[in-house]
Amino acid sequence: MHRSIVCLVMVCVLAATPSMAEQRGRTTTRKPAPAPKPVPKIEPADVTCPEQLGTGLKTKQLFCFVLAGRDPSEGVIIRLPPHTQATVTFDLHNRHTYSEEEVRAGRGFARYTAVIGVLTMTGTLLGRGAVQNEFRTARDLYDRITGGAGPGGTKAVAPLGREQVSVDVPGNVDQISLLGELLESTTSAGREVATPGRPVAIVSNVQVEYVPAPVKKR
Repeated sequence: MHRSIVCLVMVCVLAATPSMAEQRGRTTTRKPAPAPKPVPKIEPADVTCPEQLGTGLKTKQLFCFVLAGRDPSEGVIIRLPPHTQATVTFDLHNRHTYSEEEVRAGRGFARYTAVIGVLTMTGTLLGRGAVQNEFRTARDLYDRITGGAGPGGTKAVAPLGREQVSVDVPGNVDQISLLGELLESTTSAGREVATPGRPVAIVSNVQVEYVPAPVKKR
């Protein structure tokens, strides 16, 4: 009786175990590996200035005037590489005309507020940037510009202060424009406001961070 039970158990085990041929015939389906996330790139932007101020003595950056106006084609043009999403950053400065004589005479104080717009080439507003500063001494200047007749070969006009501006750009926009909107300044020469074609602010260090658009297959 005991031997019969053992034989019955062995038969059941053998019946439940798949043959080697069955095991070899089975295939394991692996899930495809997830596609790698695109890595954003950061690089200097392709910039066209309607009017250049010059190169900074300390920063070695190129400084551009942002002119007042409404036509995007007349602004600071920034071209973007093909992208699915992008963010443009730049440094915004006020424009100050430095005079050592006025500073020594106690008439060097100045106050500036400038606002610029970031637009598509069709005039759609993507964002704004603003910078507000006061000038009292040469230490307040952000940088001096080479190529002038001043001390050390610098220009009298210089960038004052620094405000970093960041604007998101849609994937279907390959160019944007910076245009001056508002200028409020109080200097020894009096009060000044923005008029079309006149410098409102200064921009430098334009960078673009973007996710490259996928290459289209032919």
